[in-house]
Amino acid sequence: MSWTLTPITYQGELRIKVAFPHNSVLNQKIRSIIGARWSPELHAWHVKDTLENRMQLNMYDTANALPPQEKKIRNTYRETSMVEQHIQEHLKKFDYYLNSRRYRVSTIKTYKEALLSFLKFWSDKQIEEITEHDVIIYNNEFIIKNGLSSSYQNQVVNAIKLYFTNIENRKINLEQVHRPKRYQKDPNVLSKEEVKKILESVRNQKHKTMLSVTYACGLRCSEVLNLKLTHIDSGRNLLIVKDAKGGKDRVVPIGEKLIQQLRNYYKAYKPLQYLFEGQRKGEKYDERSFQLVLKKAVNEAGNKKPVTLHWLRHSFATHLLDSGTDLRYIQELLGHKSSRTTEIYTHVSNRDLKNIISPFDTL
Repeated sequence: MSWTLTPITYQGELRIKVAFPHNSVLNQKIRSIIGARWSPELHAWHVKDTLENRMQLNMYDTANALPPQEKKIRNTYRETSMVEQHIQEHLKKFDYYLNSRRYRVSTIKTYKEALLSFLKFWSDKQIEEITEHDVIIYNNEFIIKNGLSSSYQNQVVNAIKLYFTNIENRKINLEQVHRPKRYQKDPNVLSKEEVKKILESVRNQKHKTMLSVTYACGLRCSEVLNLKLTHIDSGRNLLIVKDAKGGKDRVVPIGEKLIQQLRNYYKAYKPLQYLFEGQRKGEKYDERSFQLVLKKAVNEAGNKKPVTLHWLRHSFATHLLDSGTDLRYIQELLGHKSSRTTEIYTHVSNRDLKNIISPFDTL
């Protein structure tokens, strides 16, 4: 009873393809991994390529059918229970610190995973002996050699800085550590016609309302799923987004069209606590199921683009900018801490570009 693991790049993201013959036990185990998705195109499951997922998959993989280079990488990881005791203690202290500072669960997992990778690489060194030079060696000999992403490299550096500053009470001079140059991708944006076609292709009332809220309010996937009935102020036409990214609340205006849609949805489904609940009353809708809702809608609409839920948020911001909304207001609506983050939408907005006349047209 085994599965085959293959590192892949899928829709621009590093993933691990998990293929196995139909088996109820393995099927249950892969479903237990957060973010696991089934791909009809690949005819296999796939998960995000992270240290935690590698460790989880390694627990179940008996085929060990990875390419030699990947086997070498995977062999550097072990289950947490097998990690040296002193490294476990460092991770435990880091976990306590991050939890006491109320870091988000996803951030805690990312930082602990990054620190674990670094400490495993230098497992033969005492923590007091580690310097910024060791960080540079790790970046070159582990991250770059194994083709890991620049974003992962930055996460490791951030975790190291946070740990040594606040837990070990000493600063590593990270100014000497070269951070990778970040390539700023333009956001993926749908036209208003494409968004309309996707929404109109959805027949299920709950699914249509979920996607409508995502686009109409420019929300992240997690923000939609965390919405509660108390977060809607229909009297003032406002939606309250609680404990969003960065631990901040924000308020988003909602129009009469969406309010009416929400009222009709509520009458039909009568959720108890969360605005969008799964099969069990009182429990919020599953993230993977929500992603599949969008995928089905995109297919029904005949759209061949690899649309994700975040595309709807990007489209919301870009369409506001196209219609003349001030960038400062868009920043508030999206909950961006820095205006520089919001400025990426100026690269894809056609508000000013469409007024430019090509010299060809004046020949």
